[in-house]
Amino acid sequence: MTTRTSGSILIENLKIYIRTILKIFSYLFLVIFVPTSIYLANLFLMKPYSIDHYLGKELVLGLIDSPEALTYVGIFDDYNWVTKHNSKLSVPKKDDIENGIKDTEKIIKTLYRYIDSSLSESQLNTKRIAIFDWENTLKQLREFPYLDYSLNQIGGIHLNTIQFMNDMHPIRKKSEAEDFIDRANQIKEVYKGHLINLEKQAELGIYPPEFVYEHVIKQLNDFIEYSYSEHPLYSQFISKINKLKLSDVEIKDLDEGIKLAIDNSVTPGFELLLKYMKDTQKFANQNHGIWSQPDGDNYYKLRIRSYTTTDYSAEEIHQMGLSEVERITNRMREILTDLGYDTSKSVGELMNSLNEDPKFLYDDTPDRKEIVVNDYTEMMNEAIEVMKDYFHTMPKSKVIVKAVPEYSEQTAAGGYYQAPALDGSRPGVFYANLYDIKQTPKYSMRTLTYHEATPGHHHQIAHSLENENLTLYRRFGYRTSAFSEGWALYAERLALEAGLAANPYDELGILQSEIFRAVRLVVDTGIHFKRWTREEAMKYMKSYTGMSDTEVRVEIERYIVWPGQALSYKVGMIKILELREKAMNELGDKFDIKDFHSAVLDHGNPPLFIVEEMVNKMIIDAKG
Repeated sequence: MTTRTSGSILIENLKIYIRTILKIFSYLFLVIFVPTSIYLANLFLMKPYSIDHYLGKELVLGLIDSPEALTYVGIFDDYNWVTKHNSKLSVPKKDDIENGIKDTEKIIKTLYRYIDSSLSESQLNTKRIAIFDWENTLKQLREFPYLDYSLNQIGGIHLNTIQFMNDMHPIRKKSEAEDFIDRANQIKEVYKGHLINLEKQAELGIYPPEFVYEHVIKQLNDFIEYSYSEHPLYSQFISKINKLKLSDVEIKDLDEGIKLAIDNSVTPGFELLLKYMKDTQKFANQNHGIWSQPDGDNYYKLRIRSYTTTDYSAEEIHQMGLSEVERITNRMREILTDLGYDTSKSVGELMNSLNEDPKFLYDDTPDRKEIVVNDYTEMMNEAIEVMKDYFHTMPKSKVIVKAVPEYSEQTAAGGYYQAPALDGSRPGVFYANLYDIKQTPKYSMRTLTYHEATPGHHHQIAHSLENENLTLYRRFGYRTSAFSEGWALYAERLALEAGLAANPYDELGILQSEIFRAVRLVVDTGIHFKRWTREEAMKYMKSYTGMSDTEVRVEIERYIVWPGQALSYKVGMIKILELREKAMNELGDKFDIKDFHSAVLDHGNPPLFIVEEMVNKMIIDAKG
């Protein structure tokens, strides 16, 4: 490893700093929010800036380069008159990948030059996290730059654009409504940029499976054929501006503006994507696993490492899944037997019959979604009160429940979470998919609430965002599904232990959720490593979970277009539970669940190897 003196660091950082200042000059407001002033002080005092400042600077540059990121963070909106970020969208360019490789190589080289012995414990962990993340990114950019399906049925660019505009772009005043229209007018150019990568994929023979084409073509046709009143961009925009104190003339001008943007940019953009999908549909991949794509096996290994933050092999994870499925199935059978159900049937069959039992389903009334959202909200508020006994602090940010938007509900997952804005202008949101009645059996609602809201995603993510002890990088610079999804699945178990699911049917709901994640270990590796078909994976999932046919299809199709991500949940949960058991065994009466949760949650969203070290430190400290 190369070492460096203060002088050499100063010269190197001076060069970087000059570049940074030139780029940030028009964004002077950022001095208030990032450690730019500290950089200046360090330069004048002849000191190298720390690894925290360096990573903070890189994060700021990334924000500046992404108007969407600035909008997402939220705290910069008051300075939009300078940055104009709320009126811009990122347009992909031909040299993005090449530039990304060069920038990533520079960052990694700089990180390795920081001497371990000169770093604090927290900074050393930061260095290890950043190197782990950037090296994975570099490998992806160098070796697999086109091995993803950017047009897919659950998180494709066509869906992401609409969701970002409707859910993230603020419309609190007329100028923000005008910015919305400006952004809508850029959508065609954004999609033209994405076509560059899609065409490169085609040159390499990378095409998604047939079912992806079917879903995406239908979605694009729907967007193209929408009337204004049906179009999600128009309908939500009008709903928002009608709540502002605007004159009839102003509303009329905005109304005409968004219609023109849809006609001249949004719809033509969708038509470009649709043409590509129709032109290439005949080349659709006849297989479902990523193994069938160029160098797909090695790509899957990288996905496993990135998503689980472990070095487990696909075979190890597959066997882990089989073992967990057996354990959880046995517990579910015990409960079903106690409840008097027919033990000659499989657990999957029994759970499927529960899914279809009218007593567990909502009536299909016009106000069903509103009723379900209200019920979810009550469960969430109850959990917030109970969980105060399990944590030293509770998040300040609020969380609300919404139904998944209609334009994506047919292919979206059962639920997902959207983080709050830093300035409190936007609460966290737990989105529940209410498309299919059978997707919302009452006994499964609690576990989804605990996973997505409290003590799951909202608690963990808001806790990190509000943690003033975390550096800019540790708060925003790195995220991992292994930690966040592992925590959310652990949160379901914690809620059960806290008495929030005392009804045996509610426990079945939590166990069904857990076996669902255990089955993911089996089917994800089955599809992408053992070469299962979509239908084989669906059959396996259906037999053990009892999920509805709609849910099973949506989930399996999600794993196919998002290799490896589904592994992170159970791998993360297993690690957190292992660490808790270790702490309880070693500390005995000295074990404090609040201290354990702080050891896990107080360090942002780290890889699992960092979580393990923090819990081990907590154990040592508690022993005195």
